[in-house]
Amino acid sequence: MSAPLWQPSAERIAAATITRFMDWLDRSAGVSLPGRTYADLYGWSLAEPARFWSAVWDFCGVVGDKGAEPWLVDGDRMPGAQWFPGARLNFAENLLRRRDQADAMVFWGEAEVRRRMSFAELHDAVSQAAQALRQAGVGTGDRVAGYMPNMPETVIAMLAAASIGAIWSSSSPDFGVQGVLDRFGQIEPKVLVAAEGYYYGGKTFDQTGKLAQILDRLPTVERLVVVAYTRERAPLDALGPRAVHWADFLAPHAPGPIAFARLPFDHPLFIMYSSGTTGVPKCIVHGAGGTLLQHLKEHRLHTDVGRDDRAFYFTTCGWMMWNWLVSALAAEATLLLYDGSPFHPDGNVLWDLADTERMTLFGTSAKYIDALAKAGLEPMATHDLATVRTITSTGSPLAPEGFEYVYRAIKRDVCLSSISGGTDIVSCFALGNPIGPVWAGELQVRGLGMRVEVFDDDGQPVREQKGELVCTAPFPCMPIHFWNDPDGAKYHAAYFDRFPGIWCHGDYVELTAHDGLVIYGRSDAVLNPGGVRIGTAEIYRQVEQLPEVVESLVVGQDWDHDVRVVLFVRLREGLTLDQALADRIRRQIRANATPRHVPARILQVTDIPRTKSGKIVELAVRNVVHGRPVKNVEALANPEALAQFRDRPELTA
Repeated sequence: MSAPLWQPSAERIAAATITRFMDWLDRSAGVSLPGRTYADLYGWSLAEPARFWSAVWDFCGVVGDKGAEPWLVDGDRMPGAQWFPGARLNFAENLLRRRDQADAMVFWGEAEVRRRMSFAELHDAVSQAAQALRQAGVGTGDRVAGYMPNMPETVIAMLAAASIGAIWSSSSPDFGVQGVLDRFGQIEPKVLVAAEGYYYGGKTFDQTGKLAQILDRLPTVERLVVVAYTRERAPLDALGPRAVHWADFLAPHAPGPIAFARLPFDHPLFIMYSSGTTGVPKCIVHGAGGTLLQHLKEHRLHTDVGRDDRAFYFTTCGWMMWNWLVSALAAEATLLLYDGSPFHPDGNVLWDLADTERMTLFGTSAKYIDALAKAGLEPMATHDLATVRTITSTGSPLAPEGFEYVYRAIKRDVCLSSISGGTDIVSCFALGNPIGPVWAGELQVRGLGMRVEVFDDDGQPVREQKGELVCTAPFPCMPIHFWNDPDGAKYHAAYFDRFPGIWCHGDYVELTAHDGLVIYGRSDAVLNPGGVRIGTAEIYRQVEQLPEVVESLVVGQDWDHDVRVVLFVRLREGLTLDQALADRIRRQIRANATPRHVPARILQVTDIPRTKSGKIVELAVRNVVHGRPVKNVEALANPEALAQFRDRPELTA
């Protein structure tokens, strides 16, 4: 068996928050874990879920009233379990507990903007924004929407909404008008917060034209609050009397104590959206208590983020990792916010941020790591990165070669945690373990308190065998409901139709000998030639090792009463797919996978369609290949790319 890529030192294990948590359990909760290993802690968290989540509440110092026992009611029902039924808390109050002069947020907007804000200044700004929202008529349960870059005002607006019990929902400014309406039109916000423009790739994009169209078709919006980013005071004439500048919205209100509304554990906090590539996005509603507890657990115990850490995730406000990142304030960490292209002016900008701002957590996507490797960049040679302790990767499976690249070219002594969960739970099922080894291609552990298993087609648990990722017991961050789903039918169909009473997440995975996970792709994109199930990531791993291939996308095409594998490749600039390269691709796949993995057709494209958060859209391409409509192209960052997959003569024979 090969050796792990990384092992934590004894000093690092001793200093880790998860180690201190186990000490605290022994000392304060009477829970003795004989081996003091992650496996021991994980086993206890499953055996006694109510005590575990109560311990997370106490250890992390949640501000609020936990209520009396029982902390879990109907724990055998999924959905239907109730966590902390007597609790009262406020999400924003927990994120604003620190009020000193240290950095709460540092913001880089490409090369154009540099700002920082202390914890005290953040509290004052949220105080003003909360008062302004109340004056605008926003109350408990009303929706406040953000059409915003990843910048400080977005965080402030979210916290202000949460402080008064309103529900926050956001999308990024690269969404088109219809994409915004498909989302916000369903939830009918009372206030919309939007930037007048944004920067990307060194260019400035004016948003006021889109805002006028959106405002015209969102009649529930009583106030459009326009945030200055690319211009100090953009003209608002075209936006009508509902529009007001952010500065003017806040100006009448003096900073002061915030009247936090302490509400039940399951009070709605966020509305998130499914990707929307197969229809209008589903509106997924998450509760304040479950989100807070889960994020505290993931930041403090799985990612080792605490007071005075400086946490970064490359994300937009249209991806759940933005919500996840912002919660690091509850661990009293500093947020490092970046908005714009990660490759402008070159591939060093995020590493410049890491060095300049003493970053400790670097969060990114597998695609970014792969792009760095393809570009031949070696941050280890150009940057110090002394403070970076943890690198997290999500969005798609990180191939073993991606793991090896990080340790070869970025940093040797770093905990590389490939993590996976999703918008559905606004968090993760599989995470990092700062006191355990990192194995190439594996997500280190299943999350504490998450009874994650792998089921075969018959619903039986399997190990070291591919199957469906399921969760067989309730957990606090399950969605509380879907918006406009009064009988819960859409919610039930999304997760519980496949295995009744069992959460089926839709990932095709394997539980490894190390008790980690390997993810092979989405279950609904699994290929099935000759009845053999193949995860798309198995093919991507082989193809994208070839230096000529920048990225690829694979689908199954219905053909001759079976399914054949069709591979699309985007090559390096100036290259053309010829028979020699196609043969090399096939040999690479055959030699390292199986003959079943070898594509029947290989075709070149110049672009691959993806969602706003950067995930390639295999299902949309599969629909195009079969001549079926793609129902919601507004969910795509580059919908024009779909044209390259339509009516390809190579796929008719």
